[in-house]
Amino acid sequence: MKSILFVCHGNICRSPMAEYIMKYLTDGKYNISSRSTTNDEIGNDIYPPTKEVLDNHNIPYNKHVAKKITMDDFNNFDLIVCFDEENYRDLKRMFNDSNKIIKLLPYDIDDPWYTREFERCFNETYEGCLKLKDDLNNL
Repeated sequence: MKSILFVCHGNICRSPMAEYIMKYLTDGKYNISSRSTTNDEIGNDIYPPTKEVLDNHNIPYNKHVAKKITMDDFNNFDLIVCFDEENYRDLKRMFNDSNKIIKLLPYDIDDPWYTREFERCFNETYEGCLKLKDDLNNL
C-alpha cells in the first residue's frame, strides 16, 4: 500500500481538502493523511468554508485536528504532496531536498484562506488528485 501525506501551510484548508478528496477517489486503497508546515493552526478543525465546499460536492470527511509535519511523518509516508512553491521550498528545506516531495499540480493552488476562492481550490485540488490517482495506478 502506498502512503500519501498532503501538506499545506496550516492544515485546515487545502491539505485536508486533498486528503478527503483522495480518500474518496481511492476508496481506502492508500494510507492518506495531511499536515501543515507551520504551527499556525495546530489543533484546529477543518476551516468551515472548506467543510462547506466538501459538503457541496458530497465528499465525506471526519473530525480533523490540524498537525504539523514531523520527521516521523516524513519517514512513514511514501509521498509528500504540497500545493505551492512556498510549501515546496519549506518541505525541501526541512527534509534535505528529498525527491519524495512533489507539488500536486505544476502550478500553485492558491490558499483559499487568503483568496476566499474555495470552489476554485476544490476544482484544482480535485483535478490534481485525479491525476495523482492515475499516476499511482500506472506504477
